[in-house]
Amino acid sequence: MTGTRPEQPAPVQSWLPQRALVIGLARSGQAAALALARRGVTTLAADRSPDVDAGRLADAGVEVHLGTEDESLLEGVELVVKSPGVPGESPLAASARTRHIPLWSEVELGYRLLPAGSRLIGVTGTNGKTTTTELLGAILRAAGRDVEVAGNVGRALTDAAETARPDSWIVCELSSFQLEDVETLSCDVAVLLNLEPDHLDRHGTFEAYRDAKLRIFERARVKVVPRGFGIDGIEFSADDPLPAEPLIPGRHNRENAAAATAAARAAGAPDAAIAEALRSFPGVPHRLELVRELRGVRWINDSKATNTAAARRGVAAYDAPLRLILGGSLKGEDFGPFARELPGNVASIYLIGEATDELAAALDAAGREYERDGDLSTAIARAAADAQAGDVVLLSPACASFDQFSNFDERGDTFRRLVEAFT
Repeated sequence: MTGTRPEQPAPVQSWLPQRALVIGLARSGQAAALALARRGVTTLAADRSPDVDAGRLADAGVEVHLGTEDESLLEGVELVVKSPGVPGESPLAASARTRHIPLWSEVELGYRLLPAGSRLIGVTGTNGKTTTTELLGAILRAAGRDVEVAGNVGRALTDAAETARPDSWIVCELSSFQLEDVETLSCDVAVLLNLEPDHLDRHGTFEAYRDAKLRIFERARVKVVPRGFGIDGIEFSADDPLPAEPLIPGRHNRENAAAATAAARAAGAPDAAIAEALRSFPGVPHRLELVRELRGVRWINDSKATNTAAARRGVAAYDAPLRLILGGSLKGEDFGPFARELPGNVASIYLIGEATDELAAALDAAGREYERDGDLSTAIARAAADAQAGDVVLLSPACASFDQFSNFDERGDTFRRLVEAFT
């Protein structure tokens, strides 16, 4: 089954299958199933969890199967759409490949559903994707463009395609999980922010992770890349002159701003609009988010720092004494270099979650002291007792959140709630 983005909305039907299966029913999977069902496709949807709330799918005529990965669901199916949270080796995905059934990521489906005339800016990288994506959206709005922001940032591309207009710009955050199963996705502007080891528990090797990320450049019209990366394109760095200095803190955010500026200029946005957005964009939740300042202590929620590269950037954003909360679920990273390179202004460290033993071993080897606190509530209480006026308490975990929370948002929201409850 081949095809490209349709020239007009009506001919979309020419490449759509008669029968499709969507696997994984989180946000993007549900959006994909609904989009297919609305277009008259006989749509099945499956999730190995029996607890998914799939009521709206059933109401739309989707045949829902929960708590199963029964390969018989593939009978008669002409297309499988895989949610990003579903590993490629899952039974249904692996069987689809064996049976030579086309297997698309949700963003591949969303791309094909975009109206003719709309233009796509894709943003990928290990860290900074959401901030850069939202900043680009703010820049293009300041420039008077019709903008849809989508992808891994929160709104499925398939969902954004339902409301996009022919003159829309779609700014889409693209994770490695979303890019590993694209087929025709083509960015008008493709942005790579950085590449650090991440998601090795899923991809197995850094090389496999890198290869998934670099798929963003397949068929891209304009490439925006870090200076010195080795790929031809428009280069950027944190030291670039900008139309205005960004409101959000940290050298890494200046680098994000430089990438957004380069991409916005490639999209034809004037510097006046770029400057307006840089001066006013406040950042996004869970990325160096100032929760409050109490008795001279700043409490910073950086829950999205789910790997050591992101945590390094969070730590480097502050010169003040830091009370650092680390830990969560493991992703296959080596914590040794991170522990050795922690700067001297890190005054105390509080470990939580599944990664405690591995973090403790790395910190022991680096000669750094720490406390084993088990959970976030205990770590916050201990940091509150230790912190003095002028200090920063920083939740920048360097780990995923799935041991004690459903996702990094829940972890950050819990941090915010506990800190805001202080009197």
